[in-house]
Amino acid sequence: MKIEEVQSTTKKQRIATHTHIKGLGLYPNGNAVPLAAGFFGQAQAREAAGLVVDMIRQKKMAGRALLLAGPPGTGKTALALGIAQELGSKVPFCPMVGSEVYSAEVKKTEVLMENFRRAIGLRIKENKEVYEGEVTELSPEETESVIGGYGKSISHVIIGLKTVKGTKQLKLDPTIYDALIKEKVAVGDVIYIEANSGAVKRVGRSDAFATEFDLEAEEYVPLPKGEVHKKKEIVQDVTLHDLDAANARPQGGQDILSLMGQMMKPKKTEITDKLRQEINKVVNRYIDEGVAELVPGVLFIDEVHMLDIECFSYLNRALESSLSPIVIFATNRGVCDVRGTTMKSPHGIPVDLLDRLVIIRTETYGPAEMIQILAIRVQVEELVVDEEGLAYLGEIGQRASLRHAVQLLSPASIIAKMNGRDSICKADVEEVDSLYLDAKSSARLLQEQQDRYIS
Repeated sequence: MKIEEVQSTTKKQRIATHTHIKGLGLYPNGNAVPLAAGFFGQAQAREAAGLVVDMIRQKKMAGRALLLAGPPGTGKTALALGIAQELGSKVPFCPMVGSEVYSAEVKKTEVLMENFRRAIGLRIKENKEVYEGEVTELSPEETESVIGGYGKSISHVIIGLKTVKGTKQLKLDPTIYDALIKEKVAVGDVIYIEANSGAVKRVGRSDAFATEFDLEAEEYVPLPKGEVHKKKEIVQDVTLHDLDAANARPQGGQDILSLMGQMMKPKKTEITDKLRQEINKVVNRYIDEGVAELVPGVLFIDEVHMLDIECFSYLNRALESSLSPIVIFATNRGVCDVRGTTMKSPHGIPVDLLDRLVIIRTETYGPAEMIQILAIRVQVEELVVDEEGLAYLGEIGQRASLRHAVQLLSPASIIAKMNGRDSICKADVEEVDSLYLDAKSSARLLQEQQDRYIS
């Protein structure tokens, strides 16, 4: 008898640098928990970030920006991601790097504006006529193809929908069948179909199937109440950039010339200021009528010192706009030149912009904190390291950098497996450390052996 073990259907997530960050790890009173949500250390910075989260929730952070400043490898990006996790998935979070603005296709300020608009959400509430229920039947009806030949085309779709109050059978257009396939709708799913547009939305799997061994990643929802055909308030979350992009696309006809024109257009089209102003007018009208609500999100600009004086002056103006997200900058520079000028300034940011910023400083980690962070990473990467190995990794972190110590974990685990062990010991870490140089050692070698290199 052959018995095979079936692998779980939940996707194996790629482990990235900040996979372990799940929030800021604060008590309800705002104080930092020593070890929580993947964070250890940086208590003051986390508490300050917690206050920023509260200000964002109370909509008191408009027109202000936040700067995370500190040496490399002190958790600036982790703090920004922690803020995003605390705000939740409904608040837009748009990360970018300072050097992204230098594109050959689009103006620098256009890239910044695009990301600004990506970080501003709009929650639109609409009362729509819908057919909602659990799918009891889904059968496409085929007819002979109009074009001739042996092919068959779908003439209509019969779908059965069930709610607590009753069931209805609907005959739908073939275009709706395409939408049903796109949404991966199957019998037993709870869906709604908009009566006017024919748009289909899969809400989830009916909880009547929750006892079955269904997909582990499924979201179960209760059977809808009321009639199948009803008026329902539908909430849609979009960003201002989505609205810009939807209205900027050429709406040409289906003839060959207009299709060719669309194909010939460059991939990246600049959205004009005029179009944005028109969209802002519509958005403001929606907000005044109470149809929509503005959700200012977070724009995170890492390596902000890479921006130049044009971008900084543009940011000054953009932060004053009524439609402005909360902007978080991060930098590891001290006093250096503002790009595009010969003027020196703290963090490479002009003084007039620094005035607008709330600055949170991150401190270098101590030996005990480094070991604790490495222990968290070991757990996330599903590895086993003995105490001596962890202590030695902590020493490497102190000597080189925390990032370098974290990077040595994976090769050390492979060496341990090659030596027939499941856990990483000090000898494995020493071997890996001798194989790979860190940035400081490499710079020292270059200094000593300058005559061997071309300079």
